[in-house]
Amino acid sequence: MPAVHHKLLLEDALQDSPQTRSLLSVFEEDAGMLTDYTNQLLQSMQRVFGAQSEMGLATEQLSRQLLDYEKKNFALGKGDEEVITTLQNFAQTVGELNSLHSVLANQMADSMVFPLIQFREKDLTEISTLKEIFGFATDEHEAAMVKYSRLPKKKENEKLKSDLVKEIAYTRRKQHQASLQYYCALNALQYRKRVAMLEPMLGYTQAQISFFKKGIDLVSKKMDNFLSSVSNMTQNIQAQLDTEAEAMRASQRELLSVEDTVYMPDKDTEPVNRTLIQKAGYLNIRNKTGLVTTAWDRLYFFTQGGNLMCQPRGAVAGGMVLDLDNSSVMAVECEDRRYCFQITSPSGKTSMILQAESKREYEEWICTVNNISRQIYLTDNPEAVAIRLNQTAIQAVTPITSFEKRPEGSPNPDRAKPGGVHAASGGSQTTGAAPEPEDLIAPGTPIQFDIMLPASEFQDQNRTGGRRTNPFGETDDDCSTECDDSLLQQVFAVRFQGSMAVRCGNNQEVIYEAMRQVLAARAIHNIFKTTESHLMVTSSSLRLIDPQTQVTRICFQLGEVCQFAAHQENGRLMGFVVEGRDWSDGDEEGEPSFSAFVFESNTEGEKICYTISLAKDITEAKKDPEALAQLMKNMPLTNDGKFLLLEPETGDTTNGAEEDLESEA
Repeated sequence: MPAVHHKLLLEDALQDSPQTRSLLSVFEEDAGMLTDYTNQLLQSMQRVFGAQSEMGLATEQLSRQLLDYEKKNFALGKGDEEVITTLQNFAQTVGELNSLHSVLANQMADSMVFPLIQFREKDLTEISTLKEIFGFATDEHEAAMVKYSRLPKKKENEKLKSDLVKEIAYTRRKQHQASLQYYCALNALQYRKRVAMLEPMLGYTQAQISFFKKGIDLVSKKMDNFLSSVSNMTQNIQAQLDTEAEAMRASQRELLSVEDTVYMPDKDTEPVNRTLIQKAGYLNIRNKTGLVTTAWDRLYFFTQGGNLMCQPRGAVAGGMVLDLDNSSVMAVECEDRRYCFQITSPSGKTSMILQAESKREYEEWICTVNNISRQIYLTDNPEAVAIRLNQTAIQAVTPITSFEKRPEGSPNPDRAKPGGVHAASGGSQTTGAAPEPEDLIAPGTPIQFDIMLPASEFQDQNRTGGRRTNPFGETDDDCSTECDDSLLQQVFAVRFQGSMAVRCGNNQEVIYEAMRQVLAARAIHNIFKTTESHLMVTSSSLRLIDPQTQVTRICFQLGEVCQFAAHQENGRLMGFVVEGRDWSDGDEEGEPSFSAFVFESNTEGEKICYTISLAKDITEAKKDPEALAQLMKNMPLTNDGKFLLLEPETGDTTNGAEEDLESEA
């Protein structure tokens, strides 16, 4: 290492010449720059030491986090056993590296930071202190010289002169000693600064080499095979990721290559699938927010077995909204919105209005709910059953929405033309097993969904010869003859569902089958709109009355009603079979024909059936006055007491029963 060429000569300290002072200023400037640099270097080394200490704490925390992976119980963590084992091995290795980092931090503190701090606190602080002492001594010497220079020449004072000489000698000696110490410290600083700059870096490098050696021993002895297996595992995972990414990109390109109509609502090109037994998708549901206010919410609905489920966005699972078994579904007009339909529970107490976003979704939801309500999903092969029933329904159903075309010669213009085999009037059908649907109703029998009164009949009923029916049983003079025979009058609010010709009239199964085919046909052909009417049951006839005009839309003599029944599960459905005559073959007596009529009421269908049964009992009892009187005497009252005895209108002692108008909107 080259020697130091610049130094202050101690021999020049006493003389204190300007040349010496100039050289001294160079040394002082060098010492000041060294102090600034040392402070900056110490800051950098302390930062390295702090980072190394933080590295030890960070690796310790990393080791704990690697061990916590197993405790997280990820929802999609199945198959991560190999990853968990690998992370545990890494955690052990990181823990060992943490100990090495701690040792390295301690070595940095002892061999790098501490020597530089010692150099700054000892050597540089000493230079600063000696500089101050040298300055004070110089100032005292200059002051003593000023005093000595002011001694008078004419009046010399020996004592004063002696004191000043002693003072000058003292201050000069003091300055000389201070300068010698100051010069020696500055000269020594030129050597010490080199050591101070090299020693910390030497300690830092040695500490790092020791750290690396221990790390190499750790890796080479314990981790060569482990790191190799981990590397192979990551490469395999990356290869799988590349393959999956390419497949996803291809799938993405394929999915994005579709027509724009896929993203447009109500632009479905596929036909409606009417055989679904499961359905899922977003629907709007109407909720009441006040007495007269409603709000629509868009929720995700799906069917599960026989239940309609709803799952709000963000929810983990869905909840049951409605049991669809034996429920009814129909299209409704609601708040000027399209594609609305209503699902009603069998009891009629629970209903909800939903809206689909397209016509196809709207029809598929209605068909799906209708299929589920028939409990097709409980069969062994529900898909096949749904397809077979749908094909049968399509072949068997031909909707007719008007009664304006009548079969010529038919005594009842509102009755469908029967087809197929006819049952004999008054005959009894006795079979050991349940009859097949084909035995009850001929395949392909048309269905009528509405009763449209022709304009000519409407005008005739409002001319002088016509009569408007009063549902409360009140009579006018023109209808006294009919009222004489009407010992019972009871009115029910009903909605006509449909009618069709049937093959027999002495079996309730024919009514149930007619109900099934009528409701299935309405669902298939989306004919859900119905009109409310009043069904008046009297002791002589059944009449369907328009509640607005009080015009009789259709009338049946009670003797023509040969069978009536309410639905076994949906209590609001009821129907009856009417017997007529078919003169199309030219027979004078005519062949017996049967037509089934299906209604939905606001009350229980059993109540209507009971009233019809009571009317038939009254009709039979009319043949015997004593039997009629006994029947009227023993006629039961309902729980609410609505059945009351009628006062005789013709002066006879005959009693009747009357009930208030029932109209539940």
